[in-house]
Amino acid sequence: MGIPQPQTAMPAAAQLSVVIPTFKERDNVAELLCRLDTALAGVRWEAIFVDDNSPDGTAAAVKALAAQDRRVRCLRRVGRRGLAGACIEGMLSSSAPVVAVIDADLQHDERVLPQMLGTILDNDIDLVAATRYGAGGSAAAFGEGRGAISRIATKLARRVLGTSLSDPMSGFFMMRRDRFDEIADRLSPAGFKILLDIVTAADGLRIAEQPYAFGERHSGESKFNAQVGLEFLGLLVAKLSGGYLDPRFIFFAIVGTIGLAVHLIALRIGLSTGLLSFRAAQSIAAYVAMTSNFLLNNSLTYRDRRLKGWGMLGGFVGFCLIGSLGVFTNVGIASWFYAEREGWWVSGAAGAIMGALWNYAMSSLFIWRTR
Repeated sequence: MGIPQPQTAMPAAAQLSVVIPTFKERDNVAELLCRLDTALAGVRWEAIFVDDNSPDGTAAAVKALAAQDRRVRCLRRVGRRGLAGACIEGMLSSSAPVVAVIDADLQHDERVLPQMLGTILDNDIDLVAATRYGAGGSAAAFGEGRGAISRIATKLARRVLGTSLSDPMSGFFMMRRDRFDEIADRLSPAGFKILLDIVTAADGLRIAEQPYAFGERHSGESKFNAQVGLEFLGLLVAKLSGGYLDPRFIFFAIVGTIGLAVHLIALRIGLSTGLLSFRAAQSIAAYVAMTSNFLLNNSLTYRDRRLKGWGMLGGFVGFCLIGSLGVFTNVGIASWFYAEREGWWVSGAAGAIMGALWNYAMSSLFIWRTR
């Protein structure tokens, strides 16, 4: 398909904003725009591409399209990553009364968008979720392995959170923007399952479903990996806590548990040499665990604000400086426990926990600068 005909006149206010989060989707954006142009004939619409600074030039490709079509906008995010955060920013940037979210990989069927819009406007519905698992839908394009994971995650989300959606893991939906504005500040920018977050954060949403056939990826590669699975589990735990636990804190706790194991292993190795005092071995173990925690937190806990290059080096130096006071507290408390109880693992764990609490609070504020 070719690029849609240039739109030179100032368009009337959009009825629908289609938010399209992208990361390394350069080869798909023009094709998706053509498909939207065909599917939404007769509808005043705009496309808001939210790109996470893709290294393949996705943002440049979108801006080239925007130069020819006033319905296209590009929000390029620098220093931030994550599908949920991209969706939130794109939806908040819309002034249309209705917003939709659709992937750029062409696996979501844009031809059902008019039906979804009609359902919202004609039936007093707040949100329409496109479903692969409802009557008339299909997920046949999934591979066997990913299909099984998707079905298990769907059943888990429905059972644990009590949602009635047949496909709560869907990333394809449409809703009234005023209802989204009401809950935007309660949504987590980390993670992939923005629809699940929305339906559990909002009260009294009037919801309908629209079946569709999940298609084959047109170009590029799937973003699904083990980190996405961990983010999903973190979101489930956060929702079960009634919102008292933020998903980011849960990821930090997972990393902290791994760091505790690293710390104890390093401490045990240091003591087994017979060359180090407990204080010296505890100090070395603390810094080994600190390095492990920094690397894992940068990849998982703060994935959407991941540090790279010189920023990563500077972040690590800052992380170590912030952690220094935690290390002093760590070593002091651990040494006191060791003198009183003479249990190396209890002493080491007590000190490590105190250091971890300090590192979380200060690192969130000053290293990754999260809200």
